[in-house]
Amino acid sequence: MNKPLRRIAIFCGLLVLALLVRENWLGYVKADALNTNKYNQRPTIERYSHPPGNIIVDGKPITGAVKTDDPYYKYKQTWKDGSLWAPVTGYGSQAYGSTMLEGVEDGVLSGNDPRLFFDRTVSMFTGKTQTGGDVVTTLNADAQKAAYDGLKGKKGAAVAIDPTTGKILALASTPSYDPSSIAGRTDGTSWKQLTSDKNQPMLNRALRQTYPPGSTFKLVTAAAALQNGEVTDPDAKTDSPLPYIMPGTTTPLANEGNLPCKNATLRLALTVSCNSVFGHLGVEVGKDKMLDEAKKFGFNTEQFVPVRSAASEFPTDINQSQTALSSIGQFDTRATPLQMAMVASAIANDGKLMKPYMVDELRAPNLDVIDKTQPEQMSQPLSPENAQKLQSMMESVVNDPQGTGGKAKISGATVGGKTGTAQHGENNSGLPYAWFVSYAKVGNSSPVAVAVVVEDGDANRDDISGGGLAGPIARDMMKAVIDSGK
Repeated sequence: MNKPLRRIAIFCGLLVLALLVRENWLGYVKADALNTNKYNQRPTIERYSHPPGNIIVDGKPITGAVKTDDPYYKYKQTWKDGSLWAPVTGYGSQAYGSTMLEGVEDGVLSGNDPRLFFDRTVSMFTGKTQTGGDVVTTLNADAQKAAYDGLKGKKGAAVAIDPTTGKILALASTPSYDPSSIAGRTDGTSWKQLTSDKNQPMLNRALRQTYPPGSTFKLVTAAAALQNGEVTDPDAKTDSPLPYIMPGTTTPLANEGNLPCKNATLRLALTVSCNSVFGHLGVEVGKDKMLDEAKKFGFNTEQFVPVRSAASEFPTDINQSQTALSSIGQFDTRATPLQMAMVASAIANDGKLMKPYMVDELRAPNLDVIDKTQPEQMSQPLSPENAQKLQSMMESVVNDPQGTGGKAKISGATVGGKTGTAQHGENNSGLPYAWFVSYAKVGNSSPVAVAVVVEDGDANRDDISGGGLAGPIARDMMKAVIDSGK
């Protein structure tokens, strides 16, 4: 080969090599960046070029799809009872992306998950329209409806869990919205209305909003007292002064009304909700052991169910008076409704906390199961003996004539509960949040644990109580689970 031809061949070889390097750079190194680039519409076009899979509740789809006139975005998602299920499903929008289960499980729903490669390959060779896989949830439709109906017209949230497995049976948040209203490419007006609404209908209050838990946190303080030997007999008198002056201050920790809290037993203190007893107990247990017990229940850690839930907080850098306030669910103690349902769940399950989850299994379009969630123990906040003592105390809250949880009674069922009325706002100027945390069981059947919080801006301040506002909602949710037999 003469010199000019050799130079041309080398030059052409270098061009081919450069093309190969460029192709591999774009196809592998830069693939994720290009796919997520806001100007690249190809992934979104591909996502909506075929029908998505469905999200399933009680064996029935709560989502679907309709064909559009758009030559590129051929299918648009739909929801059945969208406002009811939005806190679970989130939205899947051609214009605004996806959230909640729609976002976390998008790979399966769109059919692009690597585990669905065989189905995509078959569709390619057979010419059959590709479809996405299904997400089968753990939700109970009756419990979800009871939660949504009870919260309707109010701001609030509710969560129900099967304590023996960790399955989430209900997850409601109000006010809510219909994801179908923002599913297309031309729903800008609806999007603007939703995102500018001062009531924040798109906020998932069950998972992403933390509240002062108020007296419901006394369950954690009671658990810490039992576990650390500060109390061994729930029916023995405690050394609880009244008034209780918080350490380092001249300020008494007040109770709500003229309650029999001086040296009250732990059972009576929980039944009538003595701030002084539990504040004093929190100080006696100590901030470090209180924090340790709170962490065992899931505080100070984000949860993934598989949707992310905000971390609930028990403060870490506090003095003794702040420990007293934190131990009754005030100061900087914060909790999501999911977190407080986890507290009730662990107590009801004889001290064993199961990891909460709301996806039972993922299915391919041919209904083959490609993944199934197995129940997993998360921690052991209580010994079985101490859990049973706390169960008995929670049942007194519901059944004792002095108790604050009487409205949660269910005929034929054993019900335990704890009310909470949490102050908030500067100098407690805001209307209190009403909480109810509870469990119910029939015989030896699996119990159901529930947490409900209500932000009712329309109620009179003196009428707001956990037992009055949140208790009936919790009762109806637990009864729905019991009646459904699921």
